[in-house]
Amino acid sequence: MKKINTAVVLCAGFGKRLGPLTDKIPKPLLKINNITLLENTLNLIKTLGIEKVLLNTFYLKNYIEDFINNNKFDLNIKIIEEKEIILDTGGGTLNLIKNTEENDFISFNPDTFWSKKNSNEILSMESLYLSKSIKNILMVVNKNKSFDKKLKGDFLLNSNKLLKSDQNEYIYTGCQIFNRSIFSGISEKVFSMSNIWSNLEKKNELYGYESKENFNHVTNIQIYEELLKNY
Repeated sequence: MKKINTAVVLCAGFGKRLGPLTDKIPKPLLKINNITLLENTLNLIKTLGIEKVLLNTFYLKNYIEDFINNNKFDLNIKIIEEKEIILDTGGGTLNLIKNTEENDFISFNPDTFWSKKNSNEILSMESLYLSKSIKNILMVVNKNKSFDKKLKGDFLLNSNKLLKSDQNEYIYTGCQIFNRSIFSGISEKVFSMSNIWSNLEKKNELYGYESKENFNHVTNIQIYEELLKNY
């Protein structure tokens, strides 16, 4: 059975909404329940049976590189540095996948504190993606499952299709599966993944998979401090 072999982890951001903590520590290395957000993400990736990881760095890159090199994650992790400028989520993702011949990827934002229960959901999302020959599918969650009650919805979910409307009830969790073909024709170096999603949505080709688990996203320093009290 066909399977996705490579994960993408986005670790280049500044984490400005978590200052002053992120003045000296990159956001992926902040801890909840005595585990860094990055390690939590890598542990989830291992439960999916994935061995290869592409990870980008920019802000405080040496801290992340040292953390990866000093810990044994039993994963083949390749660190790709964004050298001159930060490339944003879309540009950063495209820059990562240029380092492999793989066509399909699972992408993670480590600012979500993932649960082990997310593993089965992601595997189900992967099965849907592969069986339907989908090009891009996002794991979303109803905003009533969000720890941060101030987060607004990103999409409307209807029969596994994502749409933008005045009643966006679903939040992007930070996990998506995509085929490299969604970047065809892109000439920019710096751009957001939301640009890609908008183009797919217009063609009715943006898919969604609903997570039923609680969504714990490290939005800002206030939410981070509240999460610390709950874990």
